Amino acid sequence: MVVTLAITLFASWAWGFTLNRVSLFALIFSIGILVDDAIVVVENIHRHLAMGGKHLLEAIPKAVDEVGGPTILATFTVIAALLPMAFVSGLMGPYMSPIPINAGMGMLISLAVAFIFTPWLTNRALANSAAGLAAHAENERGESRLSRFFQRVMNPFLGSGRARAMRWLLLAAILLLIAGSIALVANRTVVLKMLPFDNKSEFQVVLDMPEGTSLEQTTRVLSEIGDYLGGVAEVTDYQVYSGTSAPISFNGLVRQYYLRNGAHLGDIQVNLVEKSQRDRKSHEIALALRQPIQEIADRFGGNAKIVEVPPGPPVLSPLVAEIYGLDYSGQIEVAKEVRSTFDKVDGIVDVDDSVEYPSEKIILKVDRTKAARLGVPQSSVTQALATVLEGEDMGYLHGDNVKYAVPIRVEFSDADKADLTQLLSLRLKSQDGNLVPLSEIVEQVQSSRSHSIQHKDLLPVVYVTGDLAGETDSPLYGLFAISDRLLAESGIDQWFLSQPDNPYEYSLKWDGEWQVTYETFRDMGIAYSVGLLLIYLLVVAQFRSYLVPLVIMAPIPLTIIGILPGH
Repeated sequence: MVVTLAITLFASWAWGFTLNRVSLFALIFSIGILVDDAIVVVENIHRHLAMGGKHLLEAIPKAVDEVGGPTILATFTVIAALLPMAFVSGLMGPYMSPIPINAGMGMLISLAVAFIFTPWLTNRALANSAAGLAAHAENERGESRLSRFFQRVMNPFLGSGRARAMRWLLLAAILLLIAGSIALVANRTVVLKMLPFDNKSEFQVVLDMPEGTSLEQTTRVLSEIGDYLGGVAEVTDYQVYSGTSAPISFNGLVRQYYLRNGAHLGDIQVNLVEKSQRDRKSHEIALALRQPIQEIADRFGGNAKIVEVPPGPPVLSPLVAEIYGLDYSGQIEVAKEVRSTFDKVDGIVDVDDSVEYPSEKIILKVDRTKAARLGVPQSSVTQALATVLEGEDMGYLHGDNVKYAVPIRVEFSDADKADLTQLLSLRLKSQDGNLVPLSEIVEQVQSSRSHSIQHKDLLPVVYVTGDLAGETDSPLYGLFAISDRLLAESGIDQWFLSQPDNPYEYSLKWDGEWQVTYETFRDMGIAYSVGLLLIYLLVVAQFRSYLVPLVIMAPIPLTIIGILPGH
């Protein structure tokens, strides 16, 4: 096995794989299979010695030749079962492909080692003790305890008469066990989930305040959340980022948190003690802290979400509903209805959408007639407003020891900028030299800011996101609960497997963890079917029969009896 692993690692390096968790998992996954070929060869050499062979040089060629065909067949059937996994598409593709490639190379190498290196090493290591092994095997002949137990269990099912009824009873029991195992999924005893939760030493609190919130108010909310986090026993420290994003992380890369920049946005990076020094897992801690933190944010009109580090390919959010439609205002109304349904379903948390908070916008409209009569040009109005709001360099200070001139910048203070009365009291100089208040020549028009329009595949889209927290902790069950409720209450068209046929009709496309789950299970199912077909063809070629392979492959469905109760 050491020789096989060494050559396999070299082959992986030659293929271009790095030594990472996925490639190591491929080796660990196949490590039990890698020694099978050598075990079969050595065991058959031992059997030939027990059958009367006194010299290894005589027993080894016969023994290897005898098991060569079946060993090659067994190796290629396992490779055939794994190889289709290399063609899994989507986010899981790069995670899946090293497993069949590494395992397949390892098995081919183990086959070569079993036929070349193992016989040579057997002859070198056991040449002097071959006669003793043969004598020992002679003493072991006879019916063993295991053989007697096997006959006692199997004999009632062999033959005719009562044995026939026993065989039908055995078949009924097997079918009943399979049905019971599948029922574990139906009643959620075994939960379907794309990826298990990982016990990390960190998580993130993401705060969204309404657009227009001051940086000071956002900082105040973050400070209150931080004060609460400081009292949690498992929290070692935390860092508050107000008005900007935390340093880019795995979540920030895919969920685009690194683009969060604005006075109404904030992050808290929370670090936990080492998992060996705490009783609760990071997911349990996040579940316990979610409600108190959200209550703090709700008091100030904000929305706080606890974001855990995903164990694998991440998505925008575990639950993502994409709203498409004819016009963006209509999409927003549909998104509000969908978000309301998210809030009504038990266990759905961290509900949010991509619609910006409706903020007030005041348009100052110049009364051209009055401005002309008072001798104030419109350009003076716009220039004055730009100066007090954005600032303007009025001059420069020069010094003997200063390399660059220092600009003299004039603008209103932040408090005066927020006070419309202060802006309207600004006096402008008319053409005849008189000072005219801005309020005399402009009128206020109440309006609201336009929403930013997000696009996906060149189509405008509104996102509604959420997560599921509770007993199942699998977003798939939350998705189907929301889907059923939407179907009963609104009747909106929902698409699960593909984009809407007509994106100009209001419709909903489910994305997030569901999309990754569907693509992975679809590709894995196809790979599984192709693997079974390849195995069947290999066994047909070996036994020259179409029925014998079916008998050999009959136990495959029985794995359900072990897999599901095991989970």
